[in-house]
Amino acid sequence: MPLSPEAIRAIQDSVATITGVQLGPADTARLHALLASADTLSAHRADGYSSRMVTILLTDLRGFTAYSEGLPASTVFDVLNRYLGRMCEIAVSNGGIIDKFMGDSVMVLFGALEHGENDAFRAVTCAVQMQIAMDEINSDNAASGLAPLHMGVGIHTGRVVAGLLGSKLHSEFTVIGQEVSLASRIESFSLRGQVLISEATFALCAGLLETAEPLDVQVKGKQDLMRVREVFAIPSLGLKVPRKDERRSPRVDVRFPVGYRLIADKIVLPDLRKGVVLDLGYQGMRVEIGRKLDRYDDIVLDFDLPLFGQHATGVYAKVRNIRPERDTHLAGLEFTSIGVHDEQAIRHLVQFLMQGSPTK
Repeated sequence: MPLSPEAIRAIQDSVATITGVQLGPADTARLHALLASADTLSAHRADGYSSRMVTILLTDLRGFTAYSEGLPASTVFDVLNRYLGRMCEIAVSNGGIIDKFMGDSVMVLFGALEHGENDAFRAVTCAVQMQIAMDEINSDNAASGLAPLHMGVGIHTGRVVAGLLGSKLHSEFTVIGQEVSLASRIESFSLRGQVLISEATFALCAGLLETAEPLDVQVKGKQDLMRVREVFAIPSLGLKVPRKDERRSPRVDVRFPVGYRLIADKIVLPDLRKGVVLDLGYQGMRVEIGRKLDRYDDIVLDFDLPLFGQHATGVYAKVRNIRPERDTHLAGLEFTSIGVHDEQAIRHLVQFLMQGSPTK
């Protein structure tokens, strides 16, 4: 059934109210095609679902639960709405479909309603633009006295089952299948500021992306290793992931105790383990521990900063590498969520040890 001009105008007015920007001719044409595809999908299939090739983009804010602790609920909602609103704008502008919000996570689909040859490339473009937009979001947060947010992104392309789930009371379009789970696993490997893509997505963007060397990771539920790549840039569009440069920071030798707890399924386990910090940088540390951690384990740290008398707690980190060292293990950690005061104190301590005096 053709969409009436009144219906299109109503949608355009809603978009303008939310974003403050009117849809242009190209976006209006895309809207027509998208809604027509959705209408076709629900109308001509009695079973309500189909198998199709889709690129799945998943985002997640690192350590947002700890970030939001102590903040008024109204502030948390404002921060989330600002973040989710901006991510939605970028997703829609690249032809993506917002599948769902899961707290501070966003799932975006490319090719779920209307398959295109450049679905994977549009998904990667969307992810890079999202990471660039985090600077803008964090600038607004800083103006309000809030700590910065950090996001990880995972992308995977594969065949899924797409369709309507629910009943007459409530239903929604979504995708299910193993490939969705794989996209979620890739996202869980991403460090703050990273865009990680599967080899399947990379193959569809051959020659269009600047990436790191491939990395083989062990995915839960799969016997074989899965290959992922970190995206650095999209040269043809002049887009670059900001986090690539931010990871470079000075490191200083230190030696002070640290406590840590493992995180499993987003739950902090009660068992407090002990270690020793051997070197420290703005974004992470190297620690000596007695009990082995696995690569990509998530942990929460608790430590005192020497010379500054500050106790850092609730600092979330991910294990980037681990290797045995005599009777212990050396683990390289990258911070995934850290309070603004703890981050400033760590910077000052590193600068103090490098230059002999704290920098204000």
